[in-house]
Amino acid sequence: MTDYKLLAQQIRALADGEPDYMPVLSNASALIMENMENLNWAGFYLMNQGSLLLGPFQGKVACIRILMGRGVCGTAAQKDETQLVKDVHEFPGHIACDAASSSELVVPVHAGGRVVAVLDLDSPLAGRFTQQDREGMELFVKTLEEVTTFEGLRLTQ
Repeated sequence: MTDYKLLAQQIRALADGEPDYMPVLSNASALIMENMENLNWAGFYLMNQGSLLLGPFQGKVACIRILMGRGVCGTAAQKDETQLVKDVHEFPGHIACDAASSSELVVPVHAGGRVVAVLDLDSPLAGRFTQQDREGMELFVKTLEEVTTFEGLRLTQ
């Protein structure tokens, strides 16, 4: 079982002294991949000119740009709410960047009162993510929001 409080403490410590989003999100995706079982992708999509652009991640190659409202990531960003999808093949408009993915958890990341990124977790196992995972990753993201600066993102066109 993943210790989400420990993950949050670890990312807080890693960001101490250097809060820039690029290294913090890079370390965050590595922490998640190392500490959660049955993942095939863990990473971030960053708001960029009104859509989501691939950011730091661990896993196989991924889609580079996702439009708002498209797929699980675009839906999470547009609605500004966590998406826990037990079977991505049943999600309307799912984007299959990796055909091996079967379930997904996406949590919006905020700065200055707006969505600046999403944390995206994929698993080859259907039903991999639970309510406990959702709450744990929301805690992790809340910590990221507290310790990370997102200056330099091109949020709008």
